Amino acid sequence: MENVVLVVHLLLALTLIGVVLLQRSEGGGLGIGGGGGGGAMSSRSAATALGKVTWVLAIAFICTSLALTILAAQKASDASVVSGDILVPSSEQSTDSPNSSGSLLPPTVAVPSNEPLVPDVD
Repeated sequence: MENVVLVVHLLLALTLIGVVLLQRSEGGGLGIGGGGGGGAMSSRSAATALGKVTWVLAIAFICTSLALTILAAQKASDASVVSGDILVPSSEQSTDSPNSSGSLLPPTVAVPSNEPLVPDVD
């Protein structure tokens, strides 16, 4: 389900970019592009077909964004990384590890002072 919504979301994004780039510049946005200027410029012009398509695509894009957010929130766990609620399951803990106290810190390893600190490549 999430993959279908994601594909629709990406197609909507690409289509929205294309439709916005197809629209005629009204001028004044970046100071470039001629709006023609032949007639009286009103503060509100009639909605064109591309303008309506842009609104429909934008609303659909926002709806798919919300749907993806809801789907991701349903999959998320209730534990927080910051609060330290996440612990390693007991099946993954070994009793012979040097750090088996349940702490979330990595195990400490004693390194001789005369050896360089480089990764062991095997």
